Amino acid sequence: MIGSVQRALRLLEAVGSHTAGAPAKQLAREAGLPLPTAYHLLRTLTHEGYLRRENGVFVFGEAAVRLAAAGAMQNRRSRIEDSLAHWRDAIGVPVYFALYREGEIELAAVADTAYAPAVDEWADFRETGHAHAIGQCLLSQLDKKSREDHLDRHPVEAITPYTVRDRRALLERLGSVDRMQTVVERQEYALGTVCAAIPITVGSLAATMAISLPAHQEDRLLPAVEQLRSGMGSLLSSFAFSISI
Repeated sequence: MIGSVQRALRLLEAVGSHTAGAPAKQLAREAGLPLPTAYHLLRTLTHEGYLRRENGVFVFGEAAVRLAAAGAMQNRRSRIEDSLAHWRDAIGVPVYFALYREGEIELAAVADTAYAPAVDEWADFRETGHAHAIGQCLLSQLDKKSREDHLDRHPVEAITPYTVRDRRALLERLGSVDRMQTVVERQEYALGTVCAAIPITVGSLAATMAISLPAHQEDRLLPAVEQLRSGMGSLLSSFAFSISI
């Protein structure tokens, strides 16, 4: 065990117990440290950005805030993955969560198993949104300008014999989809695979939950997606605070 690290952590814990900060003498007392040792560690932590001194008291600095944010992000991602895993096991299909953020399709989490594997991302999901259910579902939720901008950056290109052939055909298809309508895609991204995506709104962002199945099990697709839709209320309670993942 490294004693100086332990002592520094005790000081950080002491700072964290005071929302308005605390002076060095109080922090030393609460951390059980000699005042000279506390001063030395406080100076070091301040130099490294974990603390800062304001009006004679020590409060968390930017480095500590970043560390806390990373921990919160990790916790939020874990909760999302746990929710996806629940529905993966309940339905017996791989489950995906994706969102449209800063002009790009972002596959945030996937839950699958050896007996129900996720689709292999053989072509970048961000660049092939026109070809898969996740991308089509997200694009259908965008306004016309945002949709056109996305396709300017990621042009429509056939990647299987079933992929939509051109931009005009894709825009016509997307325009015919109601904002909250399930999107189904059959072998447009991966041969031998069918997918369905449910549109959801997380905060101000377009998002989607999706499932995939081998093409020979297509008869399971719509019942499975309806089962997932029936559980969306509990899922959204996990996702609603998770935009920053």
